[in-house]
Amino acid sequence: MKQIPYWLDTAPAFPDRSGKDLPDEADLVVIGGGLTGLSTAYHTARKGARVVLVEKDKVGSGASGRNGSMCTQGMTIGVGEARRRFGEERAHELYGAFREAVDVVEELTRTEDIDCDFHRSGRLGVAFKPQHFEAMKATQRDLADNYGHETRLLSPSELKAELGSDYYHGALLDPLSAGLHVGKYVHGLAAAAERAGAEIHERNAATGLIRLPGGGFLVETLHGTIRAQRVMAATDAYTDKSMPYFRKRLINVGSFIIVTEPLGEARAKEIIPNARLVVDSKNVGHYLRLTPDNRLAFGGRARFAPSDPASDVKSGDILKREMTEIFPQLAGVRIDYVWGGQVGFSWDRLPHAGEVNGLYYSMGYCGHGVQMATYMGRALAETMDGHPGANPLRGIGFPKVPVPFYNGTAWFLPFGGAYYKAKDRLR
Repeated sequence: MKQIPYWLDTAPAFPDRSGKDLPDEADLVVIGGGLTGLSTAYHTARKGARVVLVEKDKVGSGASGRNGSMCTQGMTIGVGEARRRFGEERAHELYGAFREAVDVVEELTRTEDIDCDFHRSGRLGVAFKPQHFEAMKATQRDLADNYGHETRLLSPSELKAELGSDYYHGALLDPLSAGLHVGKYVHGLAAAAERAGAEIHERNAATGLIRLPGGGFLVETLHGTIRAQRVMAATDAYTDKSMPYFRKRLINVGSFIIVTEPLGEARAKEIIPNARLVVDSKNVGHYLRLTPDNRLAFGGRARFAPSDPASDVKSGDILKREMTEIFPQLAGVRIDYVWGGQVGFSWDRLPHAGEVNGLYYSMGYCGHGVQMATYMGRALAETMDGHPGANPLRGIGFPKVPVPFYNGTAWFLPFGGAYYKAKDRLR
């Protein structure tokens, strides 16, 4: 059993981008080599700016290479909640951005010829409880009537044609969501950013930022300093102590994934006949999909604990038990991969992006990072080019006062996890 992400292990070999000399200055320094940073670097370099990206490990080594490889429609909060918070007009703008984000990924894969198995396979939101299915009925009407987004309700009997399990009580099918191979996507986007003129420096962590009297920053790294007119923080759940403002405002939640041995085409079709992306409605839920080589990738919170080799194995054991509860026919299947990672959550369950104290940022994707990180990289490139309206999250900033008694280590998560798991057990 490999304790590395399947997506990175099965992607083409990444070139070594470490050991290069930093230039003395740049128009933009991007901190973080995940999808946010790579998309920002790509879109800004295409405008003719000199862009330098620094990454403390390898591109995609954080959440961007450790996720479920899903590119799904829909907001991190419901449309009703968005209306209550921001009003009808802003809710439409936000929903439109989340919806367009999948289009942006598709356009990038086509424009830059990124071979990453992008396919609009559709997303099944499956109902863990009967009352969840009733809520899905209201959501379907709201999306169709107010947002022009057509989805399809599946009764428990209809769901049998989409999922080889009797575990759920119906589903809401969104046909526009897409799956992809995120390791190949990260690799392709990094190469596209370099073709556009961006420099990528791996294994060179940013260690400090100094604001300069005449404007701009001096970015301190492990291997030198660089003067930048602008700096973009693209570190999300992997933000360290060098940027305490963001570290104290993001809740980092562990997420874990197992991937089975190859199931073969016939057995894979028995599990998910139409290769949908599947996300359940539990409070502590699961997300699952078939890989391009017909394995089942099965993820979830599993344990509210940090990711390390021992923790990942324990979480993998839990996930396998939960997987076979949903799919008893997989009881004897071998698990070939297990890994964990961090997901950046904000307290209000929305991403945040903009500028604070002269520093640009986009973080807190709450599990929607593949498409939204790509989209927000483009939006921030436009924002820095003098078009603030391109940022759909403008004005929705992090709270000015950080979370009390919180310094980046979410000590309270086990208590919250126990509460929500108990809610799931109550039918």
